[in-house]
Amino acid sequence: MASVAALRALRKRISPSFTSRIIASTSNSRSISTLVLAEHQGGAIKPQSVSAVKAAKSLSNDNPISLLLAGSGSALHEAAANAASCDPSVSEVLVADSDEFSHPLAEPWAKLIHLVQQKGGYSHVITASGSFGKNILPRAAALLDVSPITDVIEISDPHLFVRPIYAGNALCTVRYTGAGPCLLTVRSTSFPVPPILADSKSNEAPITQVDLSTFGEDSVGKSRYVKHTSQDTERPDLGNARVVVSGGRALKSAENFKMIEKLAEKLGAAVGATRAAVDAGYVPNDLQVGQTGKIVAPELYMAFGVSGAIQHLAGMRDSKVIVAVNKDAEAPIFQVADYGLVGDIFEVIPELLEKLPENK
Repeated sequence: MASVAALRALRKRISPSFTSRIIASTSNSRSISTLVLAEHQGGAIKPQSVSAVKAAKSLSNDNPISLLLAGSGSALHEAAANAASCDPSVSEVLVADSDEFSHPLAEPWAKLIHLVQQKGGYSHVITASGSFGKNILPRAAALLDVSPITDVIEISDPHLFVRPIYAGNALCTVRYTGAGPCLLTVRSTSFPVPPILADSKSNEAPITQVDLSTFGEDSVGKSRYVKHTSQDTERPDLGNARVVVSGGRALKSAENFKMIEKLAEKLGAAVGATRAAVDAGYVPNDLQVGQTGKIVAPELYMAFGVSGAIQHLAGMRDSKVIVAVNKDAEAPIFQVADYGLVGDIFEVIPELLEKLPENK
């Protein structure tokens, strides 16, 4: 009798609202499931997409993650096999095989995300915050009638995110309150990928074909594929390189910019550039570092003739060590640099090229 009375007293002390909050919290954690839109090339999944998987793991410990790949041909299926073992937390790899996805046009890819999300009922859709994700996810968000959250650098809980604003000079905490799925682009530099274990093949996820019978391939989009240009180089990819050597408008010409490329070859580094250098035609725009270019966070970032405009700093301020060379002692780049040298880049770079050993 005493135990029954104690139980009744305990029930009275627990408010209904407290009980409902516990139930709601439990149901929310169980309902979380994530669709990661992955980018692949040459039969392999790109590292930034693996970073998106790592970001998805931050949402919840009990979070089934589906990886979505689209394209056509043997390279797609090779990439799917690679994706199945890219991370042990991937529970399923979804493959959409169609000529509609041969090129990353926003219209068909956004429709694909809408189709897969409607069928799978995913609570979150995540992709890397690169040109690929920034092109596709906003259109997919429009089809799903939700507001996307871009450039996420930290996930506090399934609906609370941190993203930079004012060109990275401030951080904003955003709470998602929408009724539909939460769509995110994440900075791959904020979610580094751990080394892949040797036994990762034993954790391969199943591969499933996406049913495209209701996709409507005859629909006409508002954009069309024209061409794809890329540089044939053995240098590391700019977005994932350990060392980046960047040049600015102070190099004065595309011919002079080749000094930056030679220095990068000696250091085994990737080549970057400011927007001014890109707009002047010194290098292609895929080498641009900055708010409207690529976000990098290498172990070493070397800036030659870079003034340090706020737009450029937004793309490289997370670098571990920053070295700046500029003849203007008042250049803003020196305010963020760990090491600075006031000097003429046309004297400094040739001296470095002469004294540095060849990259092995």
